[in-house]
Amino acid sequence: MVVAVAGIFAGLLLAAPAVHATTAPPPASESPASEGSTEATAQDSGNTGGDEVTDGAEYQDRISGVLRNAGSPVAGVKIKASGNGYEAETQTAENGSWSIGVPEQGAFEVELDESTLPEGMALAEGQQNPRTVTFAGTSNITTLFLLGEGIVLQGDTFGTKLIERAVAGLSFGLLLALSAVGLSLIFGTTGLTNFAHGEMVTFGAVLAFGFSALGLPLWLALILAVVGGAGLGYVQDAGLWKPLRKRGTGLVPMMIVSIGLALALRYTILFFFGGATQQLPNSQSPMLELGPISIARNNLVSLAVSLVVILIVAALLLRTRIGKATRAVADNPPLAAASGIDVDRVIRIVWMAGGALAALGGILWAYYRPGVSFNMGQQILLLIFASVTLGGLGTVFGALIGSIIVGLFVELSTLWLEADLKYVGALLIMILVLLVRPQGILGRRERIG
Repeated sequence: MVVAVAGIFAGLLLAAPAVHATTAPPPASESPASEGSTEATAQDSGNTGGDEVTDGAEYQDRISGVLRNAGSPVAGVKIKASGNGYEAETQTAENGSWSIGVPEQGAFEVELDESTLPEGMALAEGQQNPRTVTFAGTSNITTLFLLGEGIVLQGDTFGTKLIERAVAGLSFGLLLALSAVGLSLIFGTTGLTNFAHGEMVTFGAVLAFGFSALGLPLWLALILAVVGGAGLGYVQDAGLWKPLRKRGTGLVPMMIVSIGLALALRYTILFFFGGATQQLPNSQSPMLELGPISIARNNLVSLAVSLVVILIVAALLLRTRIGKATRAVADNPPLAAASGIDVDRVIRIVWMAGGALAALGGILWAYYRPGVSFNMGQQILLLIFASVTLGGLGTVFGALIGSIIVGLFVELSTLWLEADLKYVGALLIMILVLLVRPQGILGRRERIG
């Protein structure tokens, strides 16, 4: 099993970039309009014999976004990026997406040419144009220009946006819950704080991209990716964590081992997969109008899938023999062993279930961002820990409640805060709750020492 999973992992990561070697990280390359954007912008800007204007398609570090008005894409709008002696220009594709490559990381000024907006359209009140964006340890940075009424929060507009953000927050919270429940199960049964859980999230998304790059149908690629995530959980426990448990290794050294494992997995993925952000099939979904609110189809599907899976996990924990055994091991492993429960077998199943849930969470996270990158799990790991800690360490239903609270707060906070600060607000609410209730919402009071 170890050889099979390792072979699949290496084969897919080697094959995937070769198939998509010319794939630009954002979806703008899917449109014929974006393929000719370099030539078009050079002609429109009058550069017929002087310096060439480029969209930086040859660079991996990219600035991207999607331009929409009332849920509909806006094509043909010019956007320019400049900084560090470099300048590039592109225009939005038919699906509203745009992308500009830059030769190095740093601060760049991004400007939307308002003269190229369709008649009757304008930037929303309060939108910065031009604006400065700064790369910070990622190969892709997204910036969005809002059109129309945009961020004007008055009357019915505020109510509509409140509902839209609440639905998006619920979708994001349930997405978080998939990974948080797996992490909570592992902590509950082993006591291990697994810092490599973020890489298990990344692994699922990378596998999905690799299988789809090999030409498999999307549904089959996603199923195999989830199975691969379960396989990674099996390999981790059989090859690393069980031997350490048998030697009586303490939880703190094991936690340090998990940090080293996280770094090893992250940079192994970087070596094979590359630093560019790649897109899964159908990553750019249409907006659906549900009464007065608009929601992306992918977000709606993600919400439904997450809810169904979480309900299935809850039913398994409450109704099945293995679920009851898992709860017994989480509550008191020595007593569970004395009752005839095979503790090692239960822990192995928990690791496989945690890996499968993390892989599914990674796939949905890749559609939510959107994009697959080598460090996407690292970006969401702190929010997963926040969800588990907020709900109560080791409690599955606490992880679910904590994830929903974090997801809602992240999205609702964008009504008042800058988008770059939304994750800071989620962590702040976790700190405030823990100051009042240190054990978390559903955690039990315990005396230590």
